[in-house]
Amino acid sequence: MRRKATITAIGKYVPEKILSNFDLEKMVDTSDEWIRTRTGISERHIAAEGEASSDMASFAFQDLQRRFDIDPQEIDVIIVATITPDMFFPSTAALIQYNIGATNAWGFDISAACSGFVYAMIIAAQLVENGLYKKVLVAATDTMSTITDYTNRDTCVLFGDAASVVLVEPTENAEFGIIDYLAKMDGSGKDFLYMAGGGSRHPASHETIDKKMHYIYQEGKTVFKLAVSKMADVSIELLQRNSFTGADVGLFIPHQANKRIIDACVNRLKLKDGQVLINIDKYANTTAATIPLGIVDGYDQGRLKPGDLLLMSAFGGGFTWGSMLMRWSLLQ
Repeated sequence: MRRKATITAIGKYVPEKILSNFDLEKMVDTSDEWIRTRTGISERHIAAEGEASSDMASFAFQDLQRRFDIDPQEIDVIIVATITPDMFFPSTAALIQYNIGATNAWGFDISAACSGFVYAMIIAAQLVENGLYKKVLVAATDTMSTITDYTNRDTCVLFGDAASVVLVEPTENAEFGIIDYLAKMDGSGKDFLYMAGGGSRHPASHETIDKKMHYIYQEGKTVFKLAVSKMADVSIELLQRNSFTGADVGLFIPHQANKRIIDACVNRLKLKDGQVLINIDKYANTTAATIPLGIVDGYDQGRLKPGDLLLMSAFGGGFTWGSMLMRWSLLQ
């Protein structure tokens, strides 16, 4: 029987500054009603000036430490899911390692946009399952305000800043832990959700700045349609190949991109309201951080109890998408 991995500690961080829909009414041609009815978002948190993705993840780890008293020097690996790294290099993982004092850890960043946490968790699970490492810290952190054009009403209403971390360790109880996972990608999505400027194809220049190429671009209708189908497809496939149905799910935590996407996905999975965690109203789309934020909120609200079947699903730029299934094991 293969060694199983499970989540043994969690933490989150959201910046103090709140940008409400009413604040956005003063910035672009939009309204609180328009945003809420189309996205489900009421407010989002915005990082302070000079506060970067590594800072938020480090603060999230401090929250984890307060909750679970983890010694950072025991951490073996740090995997960071982000599309807003502090800089191209060194990695955000290296910066977090330094910030939290995880002097014995190595690590790296992955870029999978909104699917980043699921991708990172799959890697973490395999590192633990193969017996090489005992403590893998997964950090999901995105400072989306730094790549959001606040003159573009189509995108500026959607995103917020946040970070969340989870610790993945082996479990001695085979009834708990990560059961299965799926990850998929379709590179044809490159034309529908991207940030064009700043890389090797379009290095930063006056021209890329003038053309606003350092902001996120999204073709909303295409992304919406595919997010609904792919998040549901991968979740159904994962449940079926493990002999489960939607009725078996204790809690479904979908990527929080749009309330209508979540509702459509929930309908396809035939889930009831009580089986689904939705917190997009207070955080907006925090990209890689949405699912682990949901894990922390679900845990704090008493909605995640040992033995509950937890289903996670995400869809993001690339296109990337994926799902993970686990038996929750963390006691209150």
